[in-house]
Amino acid sequence: MLMANLANVNTPGYKRQDIDFAIELERAEGRPSVGATRMQERLARSTANRVDGSTVDLEVEVFGLAETELRYRTLTEMTTRYFSGLKNVIREGR
Repeated sequence: MLMANLANVNTPGYKRQDIDFAIELERAEGRPSVGATRMQERLARSTANRVDGSTVDLEVEVFGLAETELRYRTLTEMTTRYFSGLKNVIREGR
């Protein structure tokens, strides 16, 4: 969705789209969505219309991409270390 928002940053009347994975996970697990109000607040901040009617803020989208990249790299590193540790245990430290 971030890429779609960036691709349409100069499209008049385009409405920004967003999704919060944590909220969707809570919904899928049948738990009450505590993060829903947080998501609504984020959307309210991002819906300030520009002169052309678009609600896309370039800075917000670029920040979202950077945040996603950082999370991806961190989780990849943690997963790599976890499996490396398992491999070490299986080899009995050799």
